[in-house]
Amino acid sequence: MKWITILLAASSVPAGAQWLNYRETGTPRTKDGKPNLSAPAPRVKGRPDLSGVWEAERTPLIEYTRAFGEDVAKLQVDLNDATKYVQSVFWGVKPEDQPLRPEALAAMKRSSGTPVPSSRCLPMGVPGGLFVYTFKMIQAPREIIVLPGGGDPPRQIYTDGRGLPEDPQPAWMGYSVGKWEGDTLVVETTGFTEASWLDGARHPRSEQMRVEERYRRRDFGHIDLEVNFNDPKYYTRQFGFRTVLNLVADSDVLEFVCNENEKDQAHTAKH
Repeated sequence: MKWITILLAASSVPAGAQWLNYRETGTPRTKDGKPNLSAPAPRVKGRPDLSGVWEAERTPLIEYTRAFGEDVAKLQVDLNDATKYVQSVFWGVKPEDQPLRPEALAAMKRSSGTPVPSSRCLPMGVPGGLFVYTFKMIQAPREIIVLPGGGDPPRQIYTDGRGLPEDPQPAWMGYSVGKWEGDTLVVETTGFTEASWLDGARHPRSEQMRVEERYRRRDFGHIDLEVNFNDPKYYTRQFGFRTVLNLVADSDVLEFVCNENEKDQAHTAKH
């Protein structure tokens, strides 16, 4: 089954990847001492502070069983390790409604049988790295650093007013700049390598692709995230989705070395 490859790849990330139960100062709390996730969002110089350890909202098991059948629950993997958008950026969209150009279908056919990059210890890229395990955002005055918990390289989002590079060297994480529109951080990323797929369904991206992310921290424990993709080489129109990021309070992300105790490649090549 096509979906099993990405689920196995996601399961290779260690479950104990957080520094657990460290009581952070500055976290608003309820009377019983638990983090108050509905408290107002913190602010720095008038802007929402996006700093924290975050996890994308997980997909209910019933959504997986509707798509793949009851047997999905029997897999020896934790389905909470990744969200549905790791499997497909077109989750819930009928095949006939997906804006694929013939070039995209041809690229997907060429990659058929090739294990997903993450199962080969390569980055999931943007925004896939946000949807497997946790990640940490550190908001500084002139940039925002994103530390993925699943082994992707650190990501730099510059907020110092610079524009995107005109002729960038293609990269797995691309090149990101951000600006504030009210309380929403708008991030534009381009300059991707074409070796980086969008998801486990092998939807391609070209060097022309631009990814727009819109982050709005509505309270202490939640960020509303909208992601849009624009790639005229492979797709007939812009497309995207919306999700929610949940704060993982009193936690952290630790180092992850993909090739240490790696056991997936021998199995994923068979599917």
